[in-house]
Amino acid sequence: MMDAALKSATHDIVFEEVLPHAREVIWRVLTSGELMARWMMEPTGFAPVKGTKFTFQTTPAGAWDGTIRCEVLEVKENERFSYSWQGGDEGNSGYGSKLDTIVSWHLSATDNGTRLTLVHSGFAVPRNETAYTNLGRGWKVCLERVAGIATEQDTAGAAARMY
Repeated sequence: MMDAALKSATHDIVFEEVLPHAREVIWRVLTSGELMARWMMEPTGFAPVKGTKFTFQTTPAGAWDGTIRCEVLEVKENERFSYSWQGGDEGNSGYGSKLDTIVSWHLSATDNGTRLTLVHSGFAVPRNETAYTNLGRGWKVCLERVAGIATEQDTAGAAARMY
């Protein structure tokens, strides 16, 4: 009984929202490095192509240099996009602990626009408890920014079509 209590469990962060924009608009916001920098962090070496390795840079902690290493795992235009998300160091606890997770975005058409589902999976708890909590809050903010940028993109596209 005691051994079971000490074992890690994995947790996922899941958000789902319906945005009043076409899938193509949301896709562009999620897969453009320039736009990604506005809603999350600036990626280095990013391209929405399976197998592409890229990084994000955040605040270092202990033995971790703050680099988040990613690799594009799946790309199905206007439908699915996923990448690995690895960082931290075995020697750290709390912020900067070893993290090996996957971020997946799913887009589906609805009568009102696009259903956007974000799943950030594989948090080993208790080791990744801090990352799980912080990223849960952070992804909520990112999704609000994605919605705002999508509105800008729609507005700019409509203005361009008028002329």
